[in-house]
Amino acid sequence: MRSTYSEKDELPEYWFNTKTGSVEVGKQSAAIYRLGPFGSRVEAENALELLKKRSKEWQEENDRD
Repeated sequence: MRSTYSEKDELPEYWFNTKTGSVEVGKQSAAIYRLGPFGSRVEAENALELLKKRSKEWQEENDRD
């Protein structure tokens, strides 16, 4: 798999591809399939769990309001 990250970049961006279920470095796929960017490969690998957690927190916050 080709990476769009190069040494001239400060830090790579990691994206979770919802179509393939894989982590990509840089914007390799269409935006409709990308979640991110994430600061690390581990965060991107756990993208779905992270989004579920955030969604639950936002819902709880809305319920309190």
